[in-house]
Amino acid sequence: MILAFLRGLEKAPTFLVPIINPPFADNSPHLSPGVSSKSVSARRMRMDKKDTLAKRYERIFSQLIPLLSKTKNSTARMATIASLLHLKMPRFFWTGFYALDRGELTVGPYQGPLACLVLEKKKGVCWAGVLRRRTIIVPDVHKFPGHIACDSRSNSEIVVPLFDAKGKVWGVLDIDSRELDAFSEVDREWLEKIVGVI
Repeated sequence: MILAFLRGLEKAPTFLVPIINPPFADNSPHLSPGVSSKSVSARRMRMDKKDTLAKRYERIFSQLIPLLSKTKNSTARMATIASLLHLKMPRFFWTGFYALDRGELTVGPYQGPLACLVLEKKKGVCWAGVLRRRTIIVPDVHKFPGHIACDSRSNSEIVVPLFDAKGKVWGVLDIDSRELDAFSEVDREWLEKIVGVI
């Protein structure tokens, strides 16, 4: 009887049950087709880096407010901003201001290597910020048409225009980095906020 039962099992059809969505050993969420775990990890690292950068700017801004409240002198305020930004941001190679003086962009308070005292008219990133009336981010200055190389070690740049009470541009905050593609929208957002309190 047992032998007949075993023979019957041999003839019985075999059913394969597929395993749908097997659990992952690391309990990580399921990835969409074509998305690797490396790309997800890189995206998280970029998000963490942006959060860290924003928090650093937040601390700098909170330090600046009581310092700048001690004077309404714009030169003193620019000097303080340039000094604190340059001290707190290691990737900033040159940090300073250019102001319009009789139609020329002339250097103001700054930190870093020697600057060009007067920038050639309507050339380079600083003049682009003045003429376009908006922040300019340049990942590679060597590819920017008409770039003025005050120091050949600079590789990327961000320029933030300064506006008076009537909305007229009177100068720029100019920051250079030796790194390529050193500046992001986080820098733009916070630097615009910082120059707004000059």
